[in-house]
Amino acid sequence: MPALRQNQTKPDATPEAPAGGSLEGAKENPPQQLAKTKFRTGSSAFTDGAFRSAVVACAVAIVAVVGLIVFELVTQSRLSLHKFGLSFLRTTIWDPVVDQFGALPFIYGTLVSSFLGLLIAVPLSVGTALFLTEICPPRIRAVLSLCVELLAAIPSVIYGLWGMFVLVPFIRYYIEPFLQRYFGWTGLFSGAKIGFGMLAAGIIIAIMILPIIASISREVIVAVPRQQREAALALGATKWEMLRMAVLRNARPGIFGAIILGLGRAFGETMAVTMVIGNNPQIVLSLFAPGDTLASSIANQFNEATSAVYQSALVEMGLVLFVLTLIVNALAGLLIWSITRGQPARGLA
Repeated sequence: MPALRQNQTKPDATPEAPAGGSLEGAKENPPQQLAKTKFRTGSSAFTDGAFRSAVVACAVAIVAVVGLIVFELVTQSRLSLHKFGLSFLRTTIWDPVVDQFGALPFIYGTLVSSFLGLLIAVPLSVGTALFLTEICPPRIRAVLSLCVELLAAIPSVIYGLWGMFVLVPFIRYYIEPFLQRYFGWTGLFSGAKIGFGMLAAGIIIAIMILPIIASISREVIVAVPRQQREAALALGATKWEMLRMAVLRNARPGIFGAIILGLGRAFGETMAVTMVIGNNPQIVLSLFAPGDTLASSIANQFNEATSAVYQSALVEMGLVLFVLTLIVNALAGLLIWSITRGQPARGLA
């Protein structure tokens, strides 16, 4: 019994570490563990702070860029603003010889060509998106999607060359005679048939903004929960009724956003429009007549501006284009809010 007592080990005794190292599984020293915890906490706080500073800097940089653009436009157009005032927006005279400038014909050309492009592109874009997501066989979906994305990658000058040598002759010999024969009584399709004009500009803009609207609309339609489709079909809806009530109704905010992005591209398009619109600042009802836009006139005339007032007037047209784009985007945001009532868009289920 005494020998047994001597060989027994106390329950709370800690085994001694062998020479040259500590035992496996031995508990760390509490002060060392506390130091490691503090190091991890300090490292996480530093990382979070650095990330927060980086993203705040990105947001501030965007605001700063927009602010610098506005500041430069206002500063460089100050001479024209002081000389013409609000009459710059309602005057139709553009005469660099006597330094008399009015931007109304260019504003008219920008609005007419852009909205004509939207009128053509929106049905085609939404129809393409619906076909690719709901009807198209999987074997040819990838090919058609690639073709749509390829349209967005073509440079605008290539569109302009194609418009000059292919689209304009086709419009002159086939489209304009047809429109004048059957719809000339409206006044929109009358006058000389030369090919160059608002109609050509609207068609070329429609082709250029079609892939933007179609691609974004396709992603929005895909994000509509599949249960919406199945519920509509289960209630006896046809394919078209299902697409109209269950898909398009839920995808409206995203489709409107895609249309606004396309409209922004239409407002700012320069080279392709310059090559087919005719570059004649006038306000005419007929879409066959040549016209001009804010962007194309700036590109055409800025290098030819010989006086300070002339250059300031061109910069002021850039300011007008910026404000016009801002107003359109604000109205679009209000329209989307009126549809969603401030509710977030439905996500993919």
